[in-house]
Amino acid sequence: MIKKINTKLTKLIKYYSLINHNLIYENEPINRYKINNNLAIKGHKGKKLQELRDLIGRIKNCELKNNSTNIVFSDGNPDAKIMIIGEGPGANEDLESVPFIGRTGELLDKMLLSINLNRDNVYITNVVNYRPPENRNPTEEEISRYLPYLIKHIEIINPQIIILFGSTALNAVIGANKVISNIRGKWIEKKIGTCSAEIIVSFHPAYLMRQPEQKKISWMDLKMVRKKILDLKIKIER
Repeated sequence: MIKKINTKLTKLIKYYSLINHNLIYENEPINRYKINNNLAIKGHKGKKLQELRDLIGRIKNCELKNNSTNIVFSDGNPDAKIMIIGEGPGANEDLESVPFIGRTGELLDKMLLSINLNRDNVYITNVVNYRPPENRNPTEEEISRYLPYLIKHIEIINPQIIILFGSTALNAVIGANKVISNIRGKWIEKKIGTCSAEIIVSFHPAYLMRQPEQKKISWMDLKMVRKKILDLKIKIER
């Protein structure tokens, strides 16, 4: 019993050390994100992804687009079986045109590393592809407007596992009036367009930076993802 407790404690300490939000971060974005972003629209799915990106880029009369610098489309591996969906781009993402960079991106990378994943074996996007002004949450109207593009995005990637980070992603994909604290820690099997996937909801890395006491709960969610990868016999490319 003591050995079992010590093993769990060791794993938890390792996780906390990996996602320690008090680490010093560089102010400048890391160039490798740009490289990954370029790779994210290549491969045999590249043409469809580029067409979708171009389609989103032609959206008219959109406050998000009109107040943004760049479209923020995706990062990671389009052939990955694990898809991460966040809420919307922040200031750093808007400048670099890549989701989850800066301090939030650093934390996401450490969270992935804690379950032996990285940006080469997951695919990352957001509910909306342009930065909401002042980093506000997307409105219901904006979520509805971008939802058809998100569904198409999911269909192209066709993941087996979808991780939703934050309430915006939860409400867009699962449904409105859901609360993360009530729905996280549960697998939801759902058909999205032509794609059937196992979906789990967890706290957004930006939220974890504001509420570090919730990291223990996020670790439980990540362990569930790790187990689901094994259960579904998903091969992770190294």
